[in-house]
Amino acid sequence: MTRAKAPRTERTRAPSSAGQEPPAPRVATASDVSAALALLANEQRAAVSRRFFKTGAGQYGEGDAFLGVTVPAQRVVAKQFSALELPEVRKLLWSRYHEERLTALLILVRQFERSRKVPAKQQAIFAFYLASLTQINNWDLVDSSAPAIVGGYLFSRERKLLYELAQREHLWSRRVAILATQYFIRKGDLADTLALAEQLLGDPEDLIHKAVGWMLREVGHKSVPTLKGFLDHHAQVMPRTMLRYALEKLTPEERAHYMLAGRGERG
Repeated sequence: MTRAKAPRTERTRAPSSAGQEPPAPRVATASDVSAALALLANEQRAAVSRRFFKTGAGQYGEGDAFLGVTVPAQRVVAKQFSALELPEVRKLLWSRYHEERLTALLILVRQFERSRKVPAKQQAIFAFYLASLTQINNWDLVDSSAPAIVGGYLFSRERKLLYELAQREHLWSRRVAILATQYFIRKGDLADTLALAEQLLGDPEDLIHKAVGWMLREVGHKSVPTLKGFLDHHAQVMPRTMLRYALEKLTPEERAHYMLAGRGERG
């Protein structure tokens, strides 16, 4: 028996999208970054951070607020939003939350380092950074960004700005000045670190003493004779913390020699 053929039906086709513009991708905002960080917040960790970063009355981090997000987690968020535009980065930098400011700076560092062949982009980030120094207001914020952005930009340029920053009353500007030279040290250029260290010998702040001592120690990694030459001239007047940091990688005998020199000047 021959089966009757089913009538052929016309398939419904989706209308062609030829000639139509695809929807524009959504541009990330500062609010998106804030939301991503909020999902990672931890109040117990925030409480520890408030103590660690000295947020009490009269301390260097007075009034700073924390979400309680780890730095590795912030780096993941920064990578996710690495294309964030500068006006949105600015909103994060003006946040009351420490982690939002640090994430903003990590984004800036990523953008700067990936713009080596785009000088105008690097110049814009550098100028933006300098205009935002009031918000780069704790040691980890400076240390995570100044070497790459300020040091990276000035390495092949005039560096007079660093000496101007080192004279400012603003504590974090002075730390930016010396930390920027970490980039130079990595390239084997030690002269500005030594000159700025000498300029900052009389600085009253312990956080500057630590930063200078740390950079001198890094100089020693490149050239022990260069470090020892600086110490021979200045150990007697160096603040104790600065001296201890600078000596960390020397031999026990060398450390004892320079610590004794320092004590001798202080009587």
